[in-house]
Amino acid sequence: MGSLSLPPAPWRNRTGLDALCAALGAGDGDARFVGGVVRDTILGIEAHDIDIATRLAPDEVLKRLRASHIRAVPTGIAHGTITAVLPDGPVEVTTLRRDLTTDGRHATIAFTDDWRADAARRDFTINALYADPVTGEVFDYFGGQADLAARRVRFIGDPLQRIAEDHLRILRFFRFLARFGDTPDAEGLAACTTRANDLMALSRERIADEVLKLLVAAKAPEIVALMIDHGIFAPVLPEITSAVRLARVAGVEASAGLAPNAIRRLAALLPDDPALGDGIGARLKLSNLQRRRLTTALTAELGAPRALGYRLGLDGAADRLALQLPSDAALAALATITDWTPPRLPLSGGDLVARGLRKGPDVARTLRAIEDQWIAEDFPGDDRLGAITDAALDQALRSTNS
Repeated sequence: MGSLSLPPAPWRNRTGLDALCAALGAGDGDARFVGGVVRDTILGIEAHDIDIATRLAPDEVLKRLRASHIRAVPTGIAHGTITAVLPDGPVEVTTLRRDLTTDGRHATIAFTDDWRADAARRDFTINALYADPVTGEVFDYFGGQADLAARRVRFIGDPLQRIAEDHLRILRFFRFLARFGDTPDAEGLAACTTRANDLMALSRERIADEVLKLLVAAKAPEIVALMIDHGIFAPVLPEITSAVRLARVAGVEASAGLAPNAIRRLAALLPDDPALGDGIGARLKLSNLQRRRLTTALTAELGAPRALGYRLGLDGAADRLALQLPSDAALAALATITDWTPPRLPLSGGDLVARGLRKGPDVARTLRAIEDQWIAEDFPGDDRLGAITDAALDQALRSTNS
């Protein structure tokens, strides 16, 4: 323990962070960085969210921050969490805790001044690392540094007990495995497999949050395949039965330079059935925007890539091309809409009325016919658009005058 010092990292120079640590008594050993920020910094990964654990009681934290003129928001004071608002972003400050009772979804906690007791209630060894803000000394109570080096995701203590305390840890096990792991810890995998039905007790929002984070992780395709093999999705997302298309889509994203997208990847795990996709989106309490993107991706209808980009938006077109075409064809199609900005039709209904078409449904119908032809011819310039417009207008005027 304490054999490693935290490497330098940009986040350690954030404005106000040293003053915050000083206010929390870091110089007296009362505050330490904890969790993901320590883990990611050791791995050389850019860290975003900063968490600080402290021996100070929540009321004392509030008092000290206000005395130091640091804005403090009691975001979760019942559970010991206060958010310090710094110029470069918020920092969560949480009093050391130990669990009194748990029911798989919520915990009743008591505050403590025991660092090891606080570490013992965390999920995985790699997430229970602490670092002294002054000296950088790393404190590791359960072998997290060795597990990081071995790329091993391991529960602290008995995996079955940890899952009983919080069922979401089943999904977190696989998410962290997809981000940081090489081979699954056998005892942890067995426990997750045994207790998979416990996921049914969780809110669908919590499940969706974890699954969407997992899907964009580095090793998502192989870990999702592992989850399918072990029946992890069956209780809550039985529609997910194969990771083959996910692996192909992830390969297309990488080759095309597309950022991994969770909704695109979720669609890759589902049958091409927009109604089913919408039902799953509703079950997972996805936003309306996410649900529309999911159902659009699961519509098998294809067309010219730029036509799709114009009608669906570039994200919607990329989703559908990546899902519905073989890899080589998808890459070729995606290349035609990369760095392409869909044009606007330089024509309005008012223009048609000005040329003699009577106001009413014929205007919208004619404008739509012009736009369809313009799209079908891959957005030609003004001369050709003028000819398309003349022809459509001539036909519409003949129809209305006959």
